[in-house]
Amino acid sequence: MSHVPDSESGDAPERRDLRRRQRVAAYAVILRDDRVLLSRLAQYLSTTERWTLPGGGIDFGEHPRDAVVREVYEETGLHAEVGDHAWIDSALIGSEDRGERHAVRIVYDGWVGADAPEPRVVETNGSTVDARWHRLDDVLSGSVPVVQLVHDALEAHMPTKRQRLAAKALIRRGDRILLARLSVHAVETGRWTLPGGGVDHGESPETALVREIGEEAGLTPTVRTLLGVHDAHLTGNAPDGRREDFHAVNLVYDAEVPDHAEPVVREVDGTTDAVDWIAVADIAAGVVPVTDLVRFALALD
Repeated sequence: MSHVPDSESGDAPERRDLRRRQRVAAYAVILRDDRVLLSRLAQYLSTTERWTLPGGGIDFGEHPRDAVVREVYEETGLHAEVGDHAWIDSALIGSEDRGERHAVRIVYDGWVGADAPEPRVVETNGSTVDARWHRLDDVLSGSVPVVQLVHDALEAHMPTKRQRLAAKALIRRGDRILLARLSVHAVETGRWTLPGGGVDHGESPETALVREIGEEAGLTPTVRTLLGVHDAHLTGNAPDGRREDFHAVNLVYDAEVPDHAEPVVREVDGTTDAVDWIAVADIAAGVVPVTDLVRFALALD
C-alpha cells in the first residue's frame, strides 16, 4: 500500500503526533529518451495539478530498493529495476497544525524495459491518481507542475556510466564482407555490423573474437592483425531501458574463415539475429543499413 505524500515531497501526513516525526521514503528517476515517468498527486493532497516521482514510504524491515520497486508498480503498473546507488535528500518540513517533520528521501536510478506498456495506476484509493511519461523540457520549463523533489532529483541525476571493450572482425570473401544483423536486444536494431562482441574479464581479445564469431556465425575464424581501434560515446537508453552514458571501444581485427563455410547464427535471443555475406557495393550505395563501425573498418582496409 502506498504511503500518502504531502504537498511538497510525497510524504505522508500522519496526524497521531504533531510534534517531531521522521519518515523515510524511496523514489525512482525513470527516464526514457527525452521523457520522465511521473505520478500525479491525488486531489486531497493537492487541489491543483501536481506531479511527483513514483515511489513512497518504506515499510518496517523493507529494503529501500524493494520498496521503490513495489511503489513504482502500485503507482504506474510498470515493473521497474533500480540501480545499487542512490541520491539522498533530507528536509525539515514544519507547520503549526502538523508540527515538525523530518523527511528522508532515497532516490534511485530506475528503468523499465523498452517493451513496457503505457503506465497506469494500479493501487485504488492511493496517493496518486495518474501516471504518465512527460517531456523533460516541459517539466524543467514549468509547463508540467511538479513538486520540488522532481527538480532536485533531476538536477542530481547522472546516467550510469558504462564502458565496453569489444573485439570485432573484418572478414572478406571476394567483394563481400561477413556482417551480423542487430536484433531487438541491441542498440541500432536492424542495422548490420561486424561480427564479434564483448571481451570478458581476464579474456584476451583474440579469444573473445573466436568465441563471439562462433556464437554469431557458427564459424571458427583465424585472427590475424589488429587493423585499428574504433570508439563511440553516446547517451541514451540501453536495450533493457536503462539510461546510460555509454562508451564503446572496438578492437577491429583482420580475420578469415574457411572458403566454403556458410554462416549461421548459433546464439538464441542474443544481440544479433541474422548473419550473411554482404556486398561492399550495397553498403556504399546505402542499400544495406550498417553501423558506423562497418564504414570505419572498410576505410582501414
